[in-house]
Amino acid sequence: MSRRLYFDHNASTPIAPEVREAMEPFLTEAQGNPSSAHWAGRPAREAVEDARARVAAFLNAEPDEIVLTSGGSEANNTAIKGAWFAAGRPRGAVAITAVEHPATVEPARFLERLGARVVVLPVDGTGRVDPGSLRPHCGDDLVIVSAMHANNEVGTLQPVAELAALARDAGAASHCDAAQSAGKVPVDVRALGVDFLSLAGHKLHAPKGVGALFIRRGAACEPLVHGAGHEGGRRAGTESALLAAALGAACDLAARRLDDAARVSGLRDGLWRRLTAALGEDVVLLGHPALRLPNTLCVGFVGCLGDEVLARCPGLAASTGAACHGGGRTVSATLAAMGVAPPAAHGAVRLSLGHDTTEDETAAAARLLTDAVRELRGAARAEGD
Repeated sequence: MSRRLYFDHNASTPIAPEVREAMEPFLTEAQGNPSSAHWAGRPAREAVEDARARVAAFLNAEPDEIVLTSGGSEANNTAIKGAWFAAGRPRGAVAITAVEHPATVEPARFLERLGARVVVLPVDGTGRVDPGSLRPHCGDDLVIVSAMHANNEVGTLQPVAELAALARDAGAASHCDAAQSAGKVPVDVRALGVDFLSLAGHKLHAPKGVGALFIRRGAACEPLVHGAGHEGGRRAGTESALLAAALGAACDLAARRLDDAARVSGLRDGLWRRLTAALGEDVVLLGHPALRLPNTLCVGFVGCLGDEVLARCPGLAASTGAACHGGGRTVSATLAAMGVAPPAAHGAVRLSLGHDTTEDETAAAARLLTDAVRELRGAARAEGD
């Protein structure tokens, strides 16, 4: 079997040992319901509230501003739909960027079916939004602006604070999807000035199935899940002490690891240098050259197909930016919004590093990708002959 190299941390991260250790007691103990006042429920409630405090500290929020969710998708849906329904404006406007994750796009489109006006803010060739593009839409009917902190495909960082300030001046709410940025760059809800911010546990070494939503004190938000008064009445459903403890430990770990960003970005840049040294103009950088996540390298292998490149690297786990549907090629919405030329967009491959990635692994990944591209180019030339 070929060597296994994991370069898909933006898709999901392994559960960290510190997180597994935090979860262990809740697999055998604290079996009570966190809402129960008796001896079996109290430890579970204490664990949930301790985790809430840890998440809050990580985001520079207050514990009562943190709602535990099943993940980033639920958090995004709650913020966008909740703000819209709470505003009571059936024809209000919802503004999103052209490079949002489907967990933001689809809630906005759902509201559009109910009468909302969806505004899509364009991005430049690096995938970055100009805050000025929001100004023409800052009328009385603007309900909420949602912009991801960092793009999951190309890693480009967005001017969230500027967009949130414009929304606030217009009397609108602001939401930030920070699933990709949390744990990689500082995420401070006070500095960003947002009303809502989403986290996904499995993006920062917690298990899948847990996340959080920051709701600023005073921000109006209709619950997505109705029922009993869990999570301060903002999200019904019995809390999982097991998953809450995992998320709290993951946030603690992520805060400590922020200092490792420079090392990770050095490995990322070294990988890029290896690819360009071997392939020259046959590989191009996709995304902002500087304002991007320290762990993310998205490249376009010009004239190749990304999935065919990775198919020749069976031990390399990475993602592509284009997919084959019905015999045709569909470029991702992000790359299309950026205006990436088809020869590069079809050959897009995203390589996302983790804190455990080594220089030896980046060198091995570069060799695999270089050999795969050269083989494909050689096969194409042979067919041409």
